[in-house]
Amino acid sequence: MKTENFLRRRRGRQLDEVERLAIEAALSEPRRLAARQTHVHRGVTVRESTLLLDGLMGRYMIDREGNRQLVALHLPGDFVDLHAFPLQHLDHDVVTLTEVSIATVEHSVLTSLTDALPHLTRMLWFSTLLDAAMHREWIFRLGRLDAAGRLAHFLCETALRLNAIDRSDGLRFELPLTQRDIAEACGLTNVHVSRVMRTLRTAGLFEVDGPRVTVLDRPAAWRVAQFNPQYLYLDDGDATP
Repeated sequence: MKTENFLRRRRGRQLDEVERLAIEAALSEPRRLAARQTHVHRGVTVRESTLLLDGLMGRYMIDREGNRQLVALHLPGDFVDLHAFPLQHLDHDVVTLTEVSIATVEHSVLTSLTDALPHLTRMLWFSTLLDAAMHREWIFRLGRLDAAGRLAHFLCETALRLNAIDRSDGLRFELPLTQRDIAEACGLTNVHVSRVMRTLRTAGLFEVDGPRVTVLDRPAAWRVAQFNPQYLYLDDGDATP
């Protein structure tokens, strides 16, 4: 089922059977995209929305010199460009970070569905509001946390988000991102990320071995990260240290 991870284990925000079947019918057949490709270009008119089925995607802002800032990480179950449904275009690029599988739904079809199914409209609205909540938390992370806190926060958040879709047990997960990706998400340099990873490992908080990440001491990691998962709106059992 293509929508199995959409709003999965979000507190009280599930689609009913009619809504799920409607979205399933509206979505295209899955297709694969290669890693490191721009899927949606900034400022270009968007006429469909993309549901990420497998792999990782991200949102990027790029400065005049071509330097990138990763402003969101998308996991399976996320509509990566749903904002463009009412806005018609995005103010940032959406890119594939790994090879991915996606399905799309035409905006004209979404209009018909949201006209006919008001609860589905609220769930799609919730999805975009959830993105906004994560954006605010990322701003807090970059503006107020030190380097160790930023990286710890990013890893704590990712662990819980992956746990919600059964891609993690809350402590161990695969994160096939490059060190540059992590640096761009945390507002650090590649060299600084390497140093901070060693610091977190020495402190007994995280072990990062290639794409494999292990949270060694979750309560301590949450303290360093000043991490409060309330903004993720997860089921209560998924949001305790």
